[in-house]
Amino acid sequence: MGRLIGITDIHGEYEKLCFLLDKIKITPQDKIIFMGDYIDRGKKSKQVVDKIIDLKKSCECEYLIGSHEYALLHSQTDDYYKQIFLHYGGVETIESYGSYENIFKIHGKFFNSLKPYYLTDKYLFIHAGLRKGIPLEKQNLSDMVYIRNSFFDYPHDLKQKIIFGHTEFEQPRIWEDKICIDTGCGKYSNAPLTAFISENGHEYFVDSQNSVAQ
Repeated sequence: MGRLIGITDIHGEYEKLCFLLDKIKITPQDKIIFMGDYIDRGKKSKQVVDKIIDLKKSCECEYLIGSHEYALLHSQTDDYYKQIFLHYGGVETIESYGSYENIFKIHGKFFNSLKPYYLTDKYLFIHAGLRKGIPLEKQNLSDMVYIRNSFFDYPHDLKQKIIFGHTEFEQPRIWEDKICIDTGCGKYSNAPLTAFISENGHEYFVDSQNSVAQ
């Protein structure tokens, strides 16, 4: 049985994604759950999305929605979210695609297909978190991509361990019932991209530092 791998908050940092994947050495038995925020801030959002889509040729992949994809999708019809998208790195994303319209012409189908979470018997992968006391199927999508302290400051009520991103820490933040793997990639120039890996009952992390891209 292959590894279960979580990766989140890439933010257009194509080289760091390549470094990380080179270090992990993906096999066909692996499953990667990409947990959102593929775009914005970094210079190569289009290349990042091309890369993670192409990885479906090498292993099984799941793609979740992050806060930046949520803002992007809503920016098409809502000026408030258009400003959020632009303010939080959307200008770099537009430059990567050549125009705002090209984002949807090239990868619109991908962005519209993103899932809110990925559930296994042992883990729940999600971008930001959940609101306690609400059944999973009734959670608000905006909470799933934007929630912070009201999620991770308190224990949740699911049996699964939650693997999430969205809020950056200097290194993976581990609680008894949850793990955050956002280590600031795309927000800080020296911050690595970090992966969570579950393999044969063991959990560990791999990051993009000190590796060489293929």
